[in-house]
Amino acid sequence: MATLARSKDQYESLYRNFRWHVPEYFNIGHEVCGKWAGERTRIALFHETESGAAKKFTYAGLQRSANRLSNALVSFGVARGDRVAIVLPQGPETIIAHVAIYQMGAVAMPMSVLFGPDALEYRLQNSEAVVAIVDAVSLANLAPVRAKCPALKVVLVVDAGNTGDSADAVGARSGDTHQFATLLAQHAPTFAPVPTRADDPALLIYTSGTTGPPKGALKPHRVLIGNLTGFVASQNWFPQPGDVFWSPADWAWTGGLMDALLPTLYFGHPIVSNLAKTRGAANARFSAEKAFEVMERYGVTNAFLFPTALKMMMKTVEHPRARYKLKLRAVMAAGESVGETVFNWAQQKLGVTINEMFGQTEINYVVGNSHQKWPAKPGSIGRPYPGHRVAVIDEAGVEVPRGQAGEVAVHRYDIQGHPDPVFFLGYWRNDDATQAKYTGDWCRTGDEAIMDADGYLWYQGRADDMFKAAGYRIGPSEVENCLVQHAAVANAAVVPSPDAERGNVIKAFIVLVAGVEPSPVLIGSIQQHVRGKLAPYEYPREIEFIDALPMTTTGKVQRRVLRLQEAERKNTMTQQPPKETS
Repeated sequence: MATLARSKDQYESLYRNFRWHVPEYFNIGHEVCGKWAGERTRIALFHETESGAAKKFTYAGLQRSANRLSNALVSFGVARGDRVAIVLPQGPETIIAHVAIYQMGAVAMPMSVLFGPDALEYRLQNSEAVVAIVDAVSLANLAPVRAKCPALKVVLVVDAGNTGDSADAVGARSGDTHQFATLLAQHAPTFAPVPTRADDPALLIYTSGTTGPPKGALKPHRVLIGNLTGFVASQNWFPQPGDVFWSPADWAWTGGLMDALLPTLYFGHPIVSNLAKTRGAANARFSAEKAFEVMERYGVTNAFLFPTALKMMMKTVEHPRARYKLKLRAVMAAGESVGETVFNWAQQKLGVTINEMFGQTEINYVVGNSHQKWPAKPGSIGRPYPGHRVAVIDEAGVEVPRGQAGEVAVHRYDIQGHPDPVFFLGYWRNDDATQAKYTGDWCRTGDEAIMDADGYLWYQGRADDMFKAAGYRIGPSEVENCLVQHAAVANAAVVPSPDAERGNVIKAFIVLVAGVEPSPVLIGSIQQHVRGKLAPYEYPREIEFIDALPMTTTGKVQRRVLRLQEAERKNTMTQQPPKETS
């Protein structure tokens, strides 16, 4: 308790004395590249291609290419505020695109290379993007919907390869599709950035909810500043001399972009990109061995890893420090609850204390841990990071008592009464959805948690993932974390299964460790394991073994998919006529 008290005092001092410094003018492109470009040998990126070839890129080199791209976009008529889509995997061209778009005052709209034609069509139509920068995979996916996106004037293709004539490949009008590298070579390597205010729009990221079509969260340049306190703290006071960052998170999403790429470049340090995981659906599954190899090869010191990835690493490599020469000093995790099992494994076998973080596209990096400054409680997602006022509220927007579950919300203003720069501007052309996101000055997250007496938040799950079984309120995270402790379980997701007597029963979808076969005996063993650790009503009455859990491209388990699937299965069963007996 003495250690906790001392650390708590340090946290309180950091939190209470923090002040935001947001300048009137601020441009992400300049801050993450331009300001470092004068140091000609400073490395920005270690890039590993699909074939395993390794390349290094300097800030100076990336800036020259970004200048060429800005000039090219201007020549196409791209103006301040126009949306430019980026459909690329991790790599130098993605950085070049972001810097070029920001420094000319346009709005970057990143999209995953895993998106199919329908997903691309909706976002391109809704945003009225005027240019799309795509790779060869996405070029093919754009083909069926190109004609349905009338605002899209130009398509730039990175590594088009042997896809044939690019213009024909996307059904484009003659002359409006260009090869990326060829185009850049035709333009000057100097560009005068436009002055942008901190509140000017910079980024449009579409986020999917549980209902309705995806909504575009419009984010200003200042959001990068708002992310920095959490990034620095969760990465154990990044940067330190020699720090190298890596994350498998797709740079098309807030996690990969705002929790990894842009903050690392803001501090002038190198980040690693690796295409083996990000290119194409066939290679999209995370490899634990590959993760360890990448971290060893590039001397990675800091990482952002999804809990799902950490679970795979835990189950695949028992003693990573003995097998690999790692320099890892800090790991941040987000997206799902890490849980005590993975937390303890990382401390004992990986040699790091995982700093969990919580945020979302609209208000990112607001809660988390920094175990060097305050103790990390296993299973907790941490405390509000300096500069963010966070509470657990009820439906009316009133803070609930400590120890009581409610919805996590973030206030527009910090504890000093100053605007929090991490806030998004609103949903793109959807004022109703923007207004529904707020109760007064509280921005609601849709995630449930409990805040304890020390101010730590304990994640309970998405509000729409919570359910009642036999009258008991069930949060899936606690049950899932317990299931993963079983030696045979690689990953698990818990959903309600409709039941005539109890309303719902708990059902677990389980992915087994390689080499383990399903059996009735194993089901009983898993159920008994949970019975012995949680409340009697929390064990899964139904268990189904599956090869893989449905995941979003940001590494989150899609419980809604499983929930709807299970409800449909039970509905079909109840509608079947009873079998005749003779």
